[in-house]
Amino acid sequence: MESLITVRSIQMKVKRYNTGAKKKAVLLHGFTGSSKTWEEVIASLGPSIELLTIDLIGHGESDKPENASRYFAQEQVEDLHALIQQIGWDHFTLIGYSMGGRLALAYASKYEVDCLILESSSPGLKDEEARIQRKSADSSLAEKILVDGVIAFTDHWEQIPLFDSQKSLSLKKQQQIREERMSQTAIGLSNSLKGFSTGVQPSLWDKLVSLEFPVIMLTGELDKKFCEIAKKMLAILPNADWKIINGVGHAIHVENPKLFATIVEDIILKEDVR
Repeated sequence: MESLITVRSIQMKVKRYNTGAKKKAVLLHGFTGSSKTWEEVIASLGPSIELLTIDLIGHGESDKPENASRYFAQEQVEDLHALIQQIGWDHFTLIGYSMGGRLALAYASKYEVDCLILESSSPGLKDEEARIQRKSADSSLAEKILVDGVIAFTDHWEQIPLFDSQKSLSLKKQQQIREERMSQTAIGLSNSLKGFSTGVQPSLWDKLVSLEFPVIMLTGELDKKFCEIAKKMLAILPNADWKIINGVGHAIHVENPKLFATIVEDIILKEDVR
C-alpha cells in the first residue's frame, strides 16, 4: 500500500508492506535514491515483518521545498518522528543506508528504537576543519547541479570511487541505478546537499556511547572507507555488532539484495527485537 502523507506541512511518499505483522521495520534510502531502492530486498523478505519505506524530503515523490534549511537533520528527524506517530508504531527497527543511515542515527539519538541497522553509514565528521571543507565542496556541487542539471550530475556521481564495485553489476542493474538517480530533481538533490550533507550535519560521534539498544553495522568488504568508520564506531558503541559482507561495496542492498534481506530478517527475527 502506498500513499502521500502530510507531515509537518510537507507531503511524503510512503509504502507499507505486510500490514499487521508483529515485527516492524522502517527503511531509509540514500542520496539520489527513493523507496524503489528497497524493492528487490522487500521481494526477498518474508511476510513476518511489516515494512515502511519512505521517499525522504527532496527525493522521489516527496516534496522538494525550495528552502534548504527545511532539509536540516533536526527537521528530518522531526518529520520521521511525526510520520511514525501518525502511523501509530511504538516498536520498530530502523534501517538506514548511507545518507539514510545518518538520518537513522540522528533519529535514534533522540527517539526510541528497538534496534538500529546501519548500512554503510557514519556519524558524520568529528573534525571541525574537515566539516568546513566538506560543506564547501558539497555547496559547490549543489550549485553545479542547479546549473548543469541532473543528467550531468548523474554522469559525475556514478564515476566516484565509492561506487566502483557497481561497475561489475549486470548492465540491466546498472541502468536501473542510473534511472533512479536521473529521476530525481535538481532542486531536491541540490538542497539535500545544502541542508543535509555530511559537512552540514552535526557530528554524532559523541552520541554513540549513550546508545544502549542494539546497533548492527553492515559494510561491504570492498568499501574500505566505511569499513574503517564501522571499526571506529564499534569501539565506542556499548551494544553493537559489525558484519562485513563479502564481494560487495557501498550499496550492499543493491549489489546483493537477497543476502541483504536474509541478514536483515535474521537480525529482526532472531535478535531480542519486539
